[in-house]
Amino acid sequence: MTYRFQFQVIWDNWPLLLEGVWLTLQLSVGATVLGLLVGTVGALCRISGQRVLRSLATVYVEAIRNTPFLVQLLFIFFGISSLGPTLGNEQAALLALTINFGAYATEIIRAGIESISPGQIEAGKSLGLNQLKIFRLVVLKPAIASIYPALIGQIVLLMLLSSVVSQISAEELTFTGNFLRSRTFRDFEVFSAVAVIYILLTLLFKLTAQLLHRRLFHFTRYL
Repeated sequence: MTYRFQFQVIWDNWPLLLEGVWLTLQLSVGATVLGLLVGTVGALCRISGQRVLRSLATVYVEAIRNTPFLVQLLFIFFGISSLGPTLGNEQAALLALTINFGAYATEIIRAGIESISPGQIEAGKSLGLNQLKIFRLVVLKPAIASIYPALIGQIVLLMLLSSVVSQISAEELTFTGNFLRSRTFRDFEVFSAVAVIYILLTLLFKLTAQLLHRRLFHFTRYL
């Protein structure tokens, strides 16, 4: 074996990789927050007594869960732009990630809401809580506590899925790694570093989730 490892290229270009990491974090956190809002609304529509709302939410969830994310991304970036509105790379990436995560979050949150027994809701009413407080304290918070591990797992997958947006030249970590590889021709070193960074990001997300879980739900373990 005559290949000579040159990891010095990683240290020489760490600011470039850091820029990719920063955009990956921005896209992941932004899509998580927006996707949770979409998922909550979608879950309420899925359990709604209104047939139209249930049908629309079902179509949305099934359409997203049964098509590849890359197709969704290209449809938003190229398809929507062909109709008139022009989306930038990062805007299209954020929108695609939000829509994708929102569909999965819809089903996860719906399962959590449906796990709440009617007796708990009646108890909230007997305490004189209004509808908003019943939903927020009696339904939503316990529901999220029960689905928290699944939700965090999906958020981690969202962060890893963000690598696909490099296909539309959104300059996140994978795009940056590929650019650096093409400039230095050190494929092994560059993508080894990129893989390690993704592992560290995953651990960071899980640690942050664990700390939030302990603060919000007062449990010591969830994973």
